Amino acid sequence: MSNEAWRAFAKGITLGMEVGTIHFPYALLRYYRRMKLSDTEMMLILQLTGFQQMEQNAFPTIDELQDRMGASPDTVIKAIQKLMREKYLSIDEEFDPQTGIQYERYNLSGIYEKLGQLLSDDVKEERKQEQRSGKSQGSGTAFAAGDSEESNLFIIFEREFGRPLSPMECETISGWLDQDQYPEELILLALKEAVFAGKVHFRYIDRILLEWMRNRVRTAEDARAYAQKFRGTRGN
Repeated sequence: MSNEAWRAFAKGITLGMEVGTIHFPYALLRYYRRMKLSDTEMMLILQLTGFQQMEQNAFPTIDELQDRMGASPDTVIKAIQKLMREKYLSIDEEFDPQTGIQYERYNLSGIYEKLGQLLSDDVKEERKQEQRSGKSQGSGTAFAAGDSEESNLFIIFEREFGRPLSPMECETISGWLDQDQYPEELILLALKEAVFAGKVHFRYIDRILLEWMRNRVRTAEDARAYAQKFRGTRGN
């Protein structure tokens, strides 16, 4: 890139910074998948925040939102309806005593309350895990007695994988729960089987769950019986 091109590039960045920035919690970017928000819904929240903070527009129109998001009006409306249904978003009616004008504004406090609760739950869960780990004298496994009932599914996966989950991996777990409707106890047992087999990756866990569904394994008890029978067959 020539010096002239670099100067133009730098000038563009400078102008962009002068337009301003918005204040947005990083935790929401990190946890929105766990809150079962789609990318479209997340972009809607970002745009509403931008309108409120930078343009003092507390109630942008559907046309304004869809123009910014590059989405159809129907997509924007459905996203708003879902956020309101989940109580992440509300519409408040306000009254300006100076002008006597009544107006509406989008209220995002619901999503931040949910985010705060999620963060608080994670802190509590981490403390429980530390306490259980201490009581079990450093056993280091996520499958101690009662663990599958008390632990957050995503935290258990992160601990067994030894790293944070990617957005795609979080979406996979959400799909197992919401779309495939696998019980949490089955997902945890499939993870356990993968750990024991030394194949801790999502494709292997997904194959286990599919195999169980084909063989009508529906409960943790069914899964244990099936695994025992499978191992017995292989032993013979």
